[in-house]
Amino acid sequence: MDEKAVPGRLPERDRPWVMRTYAGHSSAAATNALFRRNLAKGQTGLSVAFDLPTQTGYDPDHELAAGEVGRVGVPVAHLGDMRALFDGIPLAEMNTSMTINAPAMWLLALYATVGAEQGAEPVRFAGTTQNDIIKEYLSRGTYIFPPAASLRLTADVVAYTLREMPRWNPVNICSYHLQEAGATPVQEVGFALATAVAVLDTVRDSGQVPAERMGDVVQRISFFVNAGVRFVEEIAKMRAFGALWDEITRDRYGVTDPKQRRFRYGVQVNSLGLTEAQPENNIQRIVLEMLGVTLSRDARARAVQLPAWNEALGLPRPWDQQWSLRMQQVLAYESDLLEYPDLFEGSHVMTGLVDEIVAGARVELDKVLEMGGVVTAVETGYLKSALVAALAERRRRMEAGADVVVGVNRFTETEPSPLTAAGAEAVEQVDPAVEADAAIGVREWRAGRDGAAVAAALDRLRADAATTANLMPATLACVRAGVTTGEWAGALRQVFGEYRAPTGLAGGVGPGTDPGLAGVRERVAATARELGSGRLRLLVGKPGLDGHSNGAEQIAVRARDAGFEVVYQGIRLTAGQIVAAAVEEDVDLVGLSVLSGSHLAAVPAVLDGLRAAGRGDLPVVVGGIIPTGDGEHLRAAGVARVFTPKDFALTGIIDELVTVIREANGLA
Repeated sequence: MDEKAVPGRLPERDRPWVMRTYAGHSSAAATNALFRRNLAKGQTGLSVAFDLPTQTGYDPDHELAAGEVGRVGVPVAHLGDMRALFDGIPLAEMNTSMTINAPAMWLLALYATVGAEQGAEPVRFAGTTQNDIIKEYLSRGTYIFPPAASLRLTADVVAYTLREMPRWNPVNICSYHLQEAGATPVQEVGFALATAVAVLDTVRDSGQVPAERMGDVVQRISFFVNAGVRFVEEIAKMRAFGALWDEITRDRYGVTDPKQRRFRYGVQVNSLGLTEAQPENNIQRIVLEMLGVTLSRDARARAVQLPAWNEALGLPRPWDQQWSLRMQQVLAYESDLLEYPDLFEGSHVMTGLVDEIVAGARVELDKVLEMGGVVTAVETGYLKSALVAALAERRRRMEAGADVVVGVNRFTETEPSPLTAAGAEAVEQVDPAVEADAAIGVREWRAGRDGAAVAAALDRLRADAATTANLMPATLACVRAGVTTGEWAGALRQVFGEYRAPTGLAGGVGPGTDPGLAGVRERVAATARELGSGRLRLLVGKPGLDGHSNGAEQIAVRARDAGFEVVYQGIRLTAGQIVAAAVEEDVDLVGLSVLSGSHLAAVPAVLDGLRAAGRGDLPVVVGGIIPTGDGEHLRAAGVARVFTPKDFALTGIIDELVTVIREANGLA
C-alpha cells in the first residue's frame, strides 16, 4: 500500500522546525566548545544565553557583577569575547538566536563585526535578537534605560537590519516571560500584542522606514512564547495569536500580503513550571509542553528550545541538554506528525477555545491602547500589578490543591531518584575562578587598545543619542574601537538615564480564603505586641543582578496580607543598599531572594555588611535555587533559614518567618 496515497496525508512531510538548546556559561571559550558539541549532535540553530552583567550592561569587574559572571550565561564584554564565542563557527551558515534585550544593539553590532571578519556579507546573517524591552520591566528585570529610550533603540535596530541584514529578526516579542510572571493565556496574548503594537508604532513614527515598507518590517517581527503543560489550551492560544496578529497588521498597518502577516514564533517551554521535587516528572512535562506548539500545523513553532529536566536544581550539564534535543528529534523524525495537515481544522472544541481567547485578548489590548499604549501601562504600574495579582491567584489555586502539581501538592510519596543520587554533581558547576579571570581579561583588553579611539567613539555615541540619529552606526564604531559592554551602556546611561520599574505590589491580591492565614496573622500580631512594636517589619531584598522577582513579590504580598509591614525596593540592589535599608527601616527580618546561582557571593556580603553596621543580630533568610550543599554552607555562615522551590506553600513560609523572628528575640 502506498502510504502517500492515504487520504489526508500530505504529499510531502512538513519541514522540521529549527532545533535549539539555550546554552552559555562560564566563558566564551567554554561556551564555544559547548556550541560545537551541540551542533555535532544535530542541533540546527544556536541560542545564546548571556550572563546577567552582559544583559544589564556591566563589565565583569563592576561591583554589581560580583558573583554573577558566567552564572546564567556567557559573559561578553568586548569584541574579543565575541570572537572567542563563535571561533570556528561560520556565522553565514548559522541561525543564531540571542537572548539579549537592553543591550541588543550592542550584541548585534559585535555579532555583525565578527561575521564581517569571517568574510560574510551582512545579507547572509540569519537569526534573532530578542530585543523586547517591555517584558523586562514586568518579569525578567534586565532593563537599563527608561521605556521610551529603550523603544528608540529597538526601532533603530529594526530600521538598520531592514536595510543591511534583511534575513535578521530584529525583535522577538516575548510572551514567554509574561506567562512566567503569572499571565493568563488571555493576558499573555493581549499584553504581548500591545508590545508589538508599541514597537511597530515607534518604527513607523520614527520616519526611518517608508510607509510602503511596513510589510517588510512586519514579516521580520517574530515572537517568543511560553508553552505550559495545559497543552490543549496552549494550542488554542497559539492559534488565537495568529488570528489577532493577522488582523492587527492588516487593519492597523495596511499590510496586504498574507505571507508578510504570518505569525512567526519560536518557543521555549515552561522552565519555571519545572519542579525540584521529583524532578524526573519534568521529562513528561517538557514533552507535553512541546506538543502544545508542534501538534497544530497551522500554528506550529518554527524554532523550539527545550529546558533540561534539572533546571529547577541548577545549571544543566551538556548531557542534560542532549536529552532535551533528542526529545525534539524523536518527535520530528520518528513520529508521523509532520506527514499530516492541521489536525484541529474543523474542531468545534478548538474553535471555541480560540474564539474565547481572541475575545478576551482583544479586550486587554484595547484597554492598554486606551490608556496611551504599553509604555504608559508600564509606567503607571498597571501591567505589573495585573501580573502580580494573576500570579497570586495561580499560587492560591496550587496551594489549595485546585491546580494539581504532581509530586509537589499531590502524589508526594516517592522513591529516591537515581537522577539526583549524585547530589550537586547532577548539575553543571561553574568554577569560581571564572569571574576573576573575566575581570582580569577585561582590564587587559582596556589596557591594550587605543584610548583616543575609544574616547572618540563614545563621544560620537553620546552625541548621536542626544539627537534622533540611528545609533547603530555609532555603536558599530564603538565595537571596532574596542569599547566594552559596560562603557557602551554607561555612555547611554549618561544620556537616557536609568530606570526603576514599579514593583506591582499595590495590585497584589492575597488569598483571603486561605484557612491558615488567620492563624499566622494572630502570630504576627502577638509577636509584635511581645516585642513592643506596632507591626513586624520585613525587608525583602534582591541582591545582585537577578531580575526574576516573581517569588520575592509573592512573598511580599503574602507577608503583607499576614500583617507584616513589608519593605521592598525592587531588584538589582547592592549588599550595601540592602544593609542600609535594613538599618534605616529598623526591620525585624531580612529576606533575600536569589535565583541566578550567585547566593554564595551575594548572601555573605549582606551578612558581613549587617555585622559591620552593628546589626549582626538581625536574622536573615534566603530563598532561591540553592543546592543542598550550598544551603548547609549558608546556614553555617549565619543564615537562619533556606527556602527552595520545593517550599511552595507561601503561608507556611510566612509562618516560619514569624518563628525565625521569635527565635532571634528569645521568645518562646
